[in-house]
Amino acid sequence: MSTAGQVIRCKAAVAWESGKPLSIEDVEVAPPKVHEVRIKVVAAGVCHTDWEYLYEAEKGMKFRPFPLVLGHEGAGIVESVGPEVTTFSPGDKVIPLFLPQCGECERCESAKTNHCRKNWANTQVGVLADGTSRISYQGQQVYQFLGVSAFSQYTVVPHTSLAKIRSDAPLDKVFLLGCGVSTGYGAAVNTAKVEKNSTCAVFGLGAVGLAAVMGCQVAGAKRIIGVDINPDKFAKAAVFGATECVNPKDHTMPIQEVLVKMTDGGVDYAVECVGSPSIMTAAFESTKDSCGSCVIAGWTETGVMNVKVEKILMGRTLRGTYFGGWKSVEDVPKLVNDYMKQKLKLDEFITHSLPLDQINVAFDLLRTGKSIRTVISL
Repeated sequence: MSTAGQVIRCKAAVAWESGKPLSIEDVEVAPPKVHEVRIKVVAAGVCHTDWEYLYEAEKGMKFRPFPLVLGHEGAGIVESVGPEVTTFSPGDKVIPLFLPQCGECERCESAKTNHCRKNWANTQVGVLADGTSRISYQGQQVYQFLGVSAFSQYTVVPHTSLAKIRSDAPLDKVFLLGCGVSTGYGAAVNTAKVEKNSTCAVFGLGAVGLAAVMGCQVAGAKRIIGVDINPDKFAKAAVFGATECVNPKDHTMPIQEVLVKMTDGGVDYAVECVGSPSIMTAAFESTKDSCGSCVIAGWTETGVMNVKVEKILMGRTLRGTYFGGWKSVEDVPKLVNDYMKQKLKLDEFITHSLPLDQINVAFDLLRTGKSIRTVISL
């Protein structure tokens, strides 16, 4: 493209400090360096992790430096590639990834994990391999959230943190596979390995939770119980396969006791999609004492979960999942294919569509529980 090798001036939603709304600024995005790719972001999703870092960083997230551009769930088109990049070309449709897959390390070669750590330490603090960001504002470095920064019209990511997808995929739908849907769906089918005719409970019916519900249904669960304090989400949960929903506020006893009673002993599988340590404990204790399995998909970096040792000793299993267990670079294109073949729902997650300059409205919709996913058009 004509912009290859040049600095691109574009709009981005910049977080200047914790607790303050995002500000739309004219930023500069430098050309990609070795092993990097610059992409034009077409669509991005507002994820709870973005909101939590901006407004509750001290409670559930480790500190990352400001100013930064949030957004880690997006899709776009390759604008240019840096030196030694051979797997991407200008014009390719892509999904940036906060979880890399280098394909060469011990973890990438293992079938037991998807936790590649290529450039991990740097991207976690908002910079790329050389210790700097490619985004700046009037000469000041602007950090890239999880190495992505999807709330910028252009961004630069490592080539190991990018999935190339089919050319006919609608970017304003498949962006969901960059985080929320992949995480929840994979939590059920990959990590929990939900079995046919089993009984499941999904705690939290946001995008991740609804994707977990969908995963339980695809796996053939006969009973899928959605748990949320917002009853407005129950109808949507039914669309994804929930057979019934429960509001903890409607009961005087703890929700885990309610579920154990409802299921005559506990559920086979529980998936926690909120990121609250107390809810994680409730999800774990809602499973069968002899063979129940609980998967934690909700994100918190500083919380401490309370688990009674006896609950483990009696036979329960407690596991965590990151990005749903998917090998990011190779599996995201397969999930896109499943969507295109109508084997995977995506459209139903999107409740609102807004331009970049209304991104703070999208954050409010998320905070008040009025949205599942808002697509931001860049």
